[in-house]
Amino acid sequence: MDDLTRRPKTDPTEIFHQRDGIYAPELFAAALAELDFFSWLSKTPADLATICSAFGFAERPADAMMTLFCALGYVQKRGGAFQLSETAGEFLVDGSPWFVGPYFTHFEGRPIYQGMLETLRTDKPGGWAGSPARKPWAEAMEDGKFAEEFTGTMDSRGMYVGPVLASTLDLQAHRHLLDIAGGSGIYACCIAAAHPHLKASVFERPPVDRVTRKCIARRGYSERVGVVAGDMFRDEFPRDCDVHLWSNALHDWDVPTVRRLLAKSFAVLPAGGMVAVHDKHLNREKTGPLRIAAHSVFLMAGTEGRFYSIAEIEDYLTAAGFIDAQYREVILDYSIITARKP
Repeated sequence: MDDLTRRPKTDPTEIFHQRDGIYAPELFAAALAELDFFSWLSKTPADLATICSAFGFAERPADAMMTLFCALGYVQKRGGAFQLSETAGEFLVDGSPWFVGPYFTHFEGRPIYQGMLETLRTDKPGGWAGSPARKPWAEAMEDGKFAEEFTGTMDSRGMYVGPVLASTLDLQAHRHLLDIAGGSGIYACCIAAAHPHLKASVFERPPVDRVTRKCIARRGYSERVGVVAGDMFRDEFPRDCDVHLWSNALHDWDVPTVRRLLAKSFAVLPAGGMVAVHDKHLNREKTGPLRIAAHSVFLMAGTEGRFYSIAEIEDYLTAAGFIDAQYREVILDYSIITARKP
C-alpha cells in the first residue's frame, strides 16, 4: 500500500504555475493588440455588463479576463466599475508615447490567441492547447483515452496536494466520505490514509470509473476506497455518506450548474453532514491572487467554468441550505470551504 501521508521536502508551486498560467499572456495580448481594450477603458470606467455589451463578450470569459487584469495591476475595481491603473494608462493606451501594443502583435497568428477571442465572444471552451475540437467538457470525458490522460494529469498534482488536504479536514465525527467526480481517486485515498476510521467512495461516470478503480487498486486502497458509477447530473448520490467532497470539480462548470450540484449534495446528506469544496478560490473582491487568476484563464479556455471567489462559493452553499461556512488554506494556492447541513 502506498504511503499517501508522505510529503516532499521542496515546494513545486512555480513548476505547476508553468502549466497553469500558460494561457494568461495570450489573453492579455489579444485584449491589447486585437481589441485595443485598454484604450477603450481609458475613456470611461465600466462595469462587467457594459464591457460585455460594448465588445460582444459572454459574461463568464469576460469575468475571468477582468479578474486577471485586476490581479496583474492593470485595472482597478471601484464600486463595481473597472478603471485603468496608472501603469496601464502609460503603457497600454494607444496614443501614449510609451504604448507597447506593437510589441504584442506577433501573437496574432497563434491558435490559442485566436481561441481566446472566440471564447470571449461565444462562451464556448476551445479545448486544451487550442484544439480545434470544441467538445463540451462532459462529452470530452466520455472518451476513454482523454479520460485516462486527464485523470493522470490531475493525479500528478494530487500526490502533492492530497496529503495536506487530508490533514486539514476535521473528519473525526464522520464515517463515510463521497468524493464526487474524484477522477483517479487520489484525494479519497489520501483522506482514507490519514483517517483510518473513515470509509471513502469515489463517484465517477463511465468510462472514468474504470480508470478510477485501476488507480485505486494500483495504490493498494481497494479495501478502503470504493467506486460508485454514476452521472452527477442525472443520478442521485448515495445516501449512506455524511461528507461530500467537491475537489477540483465545481470549477469546470458555470454558475447555474454549480448551484444545482451543491443543492443535490444538500438533498441527500444527513442532518449534520458536511460538504467540503476543495479548489483554488479567488479573493472576495475577485481581484486576485495573480496565480489563481491566471489559472482561471486556463479553465475559461478549456472548460465551461472558471475559478470562483470565496464569497461566491459561500453564497452558493448558503443558497443550497448549508450553514457555518468556514474557509481554510491548504497548499499550492488551494483552499477549502466547508459547511454543514443543519
